[in-house]
Amino acid sequence: MNSIPGTIAAIDTDDNLSLVDIDVTSDFRMSALIVETPEHCPWLRTGQRIKILFKETEVSIARNLSGQISLRNRFTATITGIRSEGMLAEITLDSAGHQVISIITSRSAQRMELKTGDLVEWLVKANEVSLTGN
Repeated sequence: MNSIPGTIAAIDTDDNLSLVDIDVTSDFRMSALIVETPEHCPWLRTGQRIKILFKETEVSIARNLSGQISLRNRFTATITGIRSEGMLAEITLDSAGHQVISIITSRSAQRMELKTGDLVEWLVKANEVSLTGN
């Protein structure tokens, strides 16, 4: 499980859903769509330190991605490691000083010709991100 610390910057709530923006750094903001509201969750408050959690299998890797895309979480990173065994490849990334791991198919890693040191983008849908209070 990927885990990145952050601070809640903004919360938009509608019924039982909240779209939460989290500042990791001044230029690294992630979003999470969660089934929770500030009225029922004591740590869901602007300024609160939290942990951002998302599965390695939910992280997509892109190279030369252009145009608009609906995913709210799209960040640049450097590949720091690649481990490929059988059908799967584990891609380790450095994104603004935070380690992010992606598990993709070995076939995709080979097709993209991924190498340590490459600059890529990683993406994760907001509804695949969980939050936990510290």
